[in-house]
This record gives sequence, C-alpha cells and structure tokens, in this order.
Amino acid sequence: MNLPKRAEDAHATLAAAFNTGDVATVMNMYDVTGIIVPEPGKPVSGKEQFEEAIKAILSIPGKMEIKTVYCLQTGNIAVGRSEWNITDGNDVKISAKGIEVMKQQTDGTWKIIIDQAFGAEANLVA
Repeated sequence: MNLPKRAEDAHATLAAAFNTGDVATVMNMYDVTGIIVPEPGKPVSGKEQFEEAIKAILSIPGKMEIKTVYCLQTGNIAVGRSEWNITDGNDVKISAKGIEVMKQQTDGTWKIIIDQAFGAEANLVA
C-alpha cells in the first residue's frame, strides 16, 4: 500500500487500508508514537496498543467508508474532519465523526499521528 502524497487523501487511503483486512497495511498509515482513540474515552499509544485497537476494528464485519468533511494543512501538519462508518450490506455496524491530525514524512507521504475516531461527536466530553 502506498501512503498518500497529499494530506487530503489520507481518509480515502485509510479506508482502503482497513478494507484490506490486513493489520500491517493499516498500521502503515499511523505513526504509532501518536494516539488513536478506537473507543470513546479510551485513547491508546504505542505499537502494541495500536495493533490491539486495529485488530478490534478489523474484527467488525463489513466495509469501511470515510468521507472527508475538511482537511486543513499548514506546512507538514494537517488536521482532517471525517464522517466514517462500517457497513455490512444494509446493516450499519458503527458510524461516527472523527478528527485526525496528520504529519508529512520526510519522503513526502502522510501518516496519521492522532486519530480521535469520535472527536467530532456532539456529545463528546473532554
């Protein structure tokens, strides 16, 4: 899997990675020194915890779709707002509104450093 060359392509690339069903492919999208929030109120960091979170999400049957609401970039940092879901046929397994912070790598590609999968939900409490 090729990492995105533009920050605004990160959501589509992440969805494609998830839809491979392969942990290593999905992990490639992330900087594991960052943070992922796979469940509301449960942020994790580090390679082991990222892998556990990714495996849990991949265990949900269906196809992931991610819509980019916006992507703002300044230099080598970008923030995106997404609306995403996992559907299995007509059955919506999960649906949420997220916020992702991305960083451009030295080779020009982009990785996600913070993935708050539920960060734009109306009832989110910090």
